[in-house]
Amino acid sequence: MRFDATSIAGLWLLRQDSAADQRGSFSRLFCAESFAAHGLCTAVAQTSLSLTRRAGTLRGLHFQRPPHAEAKLVCCLRGALFDVVADLRAGSATYRRWAAFELSAGDGQALAIPPGCAHGFLTLRGNTQVLYQMSHTYAPSHADGIRYNDPALGVVWPRQPSVVAARLGLAAARPVMNGNGRQPAPVPISSPRRPRD
Repeated sequence: MRFDATSIAGLWLLRQDSAADQRGSFSRLFCAESFAAHGLCTAVAQTSLSLTRRAGTLRGLHFQRPPHAEAKLVCCLRGALFDVVADLRAGSATYRRWAAFELSAGDGQALAIPPGCAHGFLTLRGNTQVLYQMSHTYAPSHADGIRYNDPALGVVWPRQPSVVAARLGLAAARPVMNGNGRQPAPVPISSPRRPRD
């Protein structure tokens, strides 16, 4: 497994090393020892799957506030997506910056997302399935989101979303964590609490 640094502090693009033979292939998606060596969270509290039926559907941008802020490991199992991570950590050198990656089934890539970053994606193909591994269980009272088109972030999506949940994050992009990734920020997000999309 290779760990490629990205333009967001603490966000890694993982590239799986695949061993192949006549039976097929084998690759590792998670290794606690390798994650720890790169300063990543190794706790796994929940693993989830999403299936998005239509291309052009937007999910996100989601995060959980402290003390339930979560690290995420995200990969595409079927289809393809334009995946966006936005840094909301006050004091981070990359605060309010975003990075985007195209993930697709079989590309051997995954994202290791640090706590305090919002995550979302736009599906590029129908029936896209995404695997999420989180360091904390879902905590509805701490779940939050920001607008996918928040001008404070200026995310450039490859196309206008055709499906967006009506309850999608209404808050502006304000800090949710201090730079150390553990403490609440002085200015909390004020959007209503709502379930994930």
